[in-house]
Amino acid sequence: MTRQELAKKIYDIAHLTGQFKLRSGQTSTEYFDKYRFEAQPELLREIAKHMAPMIPAGTEVLAGLEMGGIPVATALSLETGIPCVFVRKKAKDYGTCKFAEGLEIAGKKVCIIEDVVTTGGQVVLSTADLRSIGAKVDHVLCVIHRGPEFPEPKLTEVQLTLSPLFKKSDF
Repeated sequence: MTRQELAKKIYDIAHLTGQFKLRSGQTSTEYFDKYRFEAQPELLREIAKHMAPMIPAGTEVLAGLEMGGIPVATALSLETGIPCVFVRKKAKDYGTCKFAEGLEIAGKKVCIIEDVVTTGGQVVLSTADLRSIGAKVDHVLCVIHRGPEFPEPKLTEVQLTLSPLFKKSDF
């Protein structure tokens, strides 16, 4: 599937119109329901194939952010053989009490994986958490960047490079 064909399929299945409140607090008349494309094995497989070459050289771990980044990180892990961790928004208060589940990441080069980024607010928070336990994080991959600015200022401020598979303008 070409990149353009993939963009059309994602748009057809996941683009919604109406009134939507975004995580950033902004409101929008359009929305990309990531779960609609993440729940489709064919689309998720194609997304991973197209994103795999975007992974920075030397990446040792893919970090899928709760909740939408997890299926994308898992698909990329299957495509590339790079292990992944699953990053919670908040550490659980039982069992291992971790916010990053899967393997130890201290001292490892970690690439954050997200589905849709608007302003990068959650990416910034999760990056701080990952760095606090010794992960080396400087890159974020996402399926769709729907924000108005590129590069995303919040991410630049914390020395993160964002590489989207698609920007809003690609649709």
